[in-house]
Amino acid sequence: MKTVSRVLNDEPNVQPQMRERVMAAVAELNYRPNMYARSLARSRSYLLGLLYYASSAAFVGGVQRGATTRCRELGYHLVVESLDEEHGGQAGEQLKHMISALRPDGLILAPPVCDDALVLQTLAAAQMPCVLISPGGSGPALARVSMDDELAAREMTDYLLGLGHRRIGFIKGAPSQAAAPRRLRGYRAALAAHSVPVDEQLIVDGDFGFRSGLDGCDRLLSLPQPPSAIFASNDDMAMGAVVAAQRRGLQVPADLSVAGFDDSQMASLVWPQLTTVRQPVFEMAVAAVDLLVSRSAPKPASEGETPTTESVLPHELIVRGSTAAPQRR
Repeated sequence: MKTVSRVLNDEPNVQPQMRERVMAAVAELNYRPNMYARSLARSRSYLLGLLYYASSAAFVGGVQRGATTRCRELGYHLVVESLDEEHGGQAGEQLKHMISALRPDGLILAPPVCDDALVLQTLAAAQMPCVLISPGGSGPALARVSMDDELAAREMTDYLLGLGHRRIGFIKGAPSQAAAPRRLRGYRAALAAHSVPVDEQLIVDGDFGFRSGLDGCDRLLSLPQPPSAIFASNDDMAMGAVVAAQRRGLQVPADLSVAGFDDSQMASLVWPQLTTVRQPVFEMAVAAVDLLVSRSAPKPASEGETPTTESVLPHELIVRGSTAAPQRR
């Protein structure tokens, strides 16, 4: 029985052959461990939490799928909690209640919760292990999982420039999210590398929502010299830009190329399908769970301590039908 217990608890010092025999028996008997007994024996709840704000729900969908899948594989359960973004103080109290009631083994913080000072202070006081997904550069020394937003945006802009576009509009993301300025920096860096002057009129505000993409595209297309391509900071805004162009009787990509960022589920369902950056959201969530389960994620560190774990996962440029070389005018 001790050997079986060691295998089920993934403990070392078990011969591979014995581990295989035990796991084969577990599968044959369809055995499921008693989570309550496990938590008592090992001082763990086998619960992980995912915190997000309602404004980031679209992004969180991919995070939740990845985290849930990995938790299931490791014998954990995921608790998903939407914090009150409108009333900061209430978010802190909500978080304290969650920790007290559930006692999770660790928390995953999706953007922009991962940059909320009150949330981070509350978790530091509770000494709760955390992993931040795509945080900004500031904050306590916590484990983090991200991608290189700036490099990805630069590569997308490089791609559009390679097609022959020189007037490329850019729709910014929500200023509250750390990814937004990083993507803008990538756009600017690509133009500079190709010796293309930055026209500030071609950079318009957005908030990562569909409507802001539609409005941003309308502003860009109303310019005396409209762009031949638009790069939106996420797919929702890119789809808004496609609709705005079509309302004006323009064809995408014949009259206007449109590119997005994220490779959301809708990116391949709309027509034309969106050229976009595939953000490894699912994989980032899996990595975050692994950090928490392995106890590699540190507790909030005191000021002056060295940051510990940071994992940067690769992105991918996905070329579809919404982009093409510009027509001669």
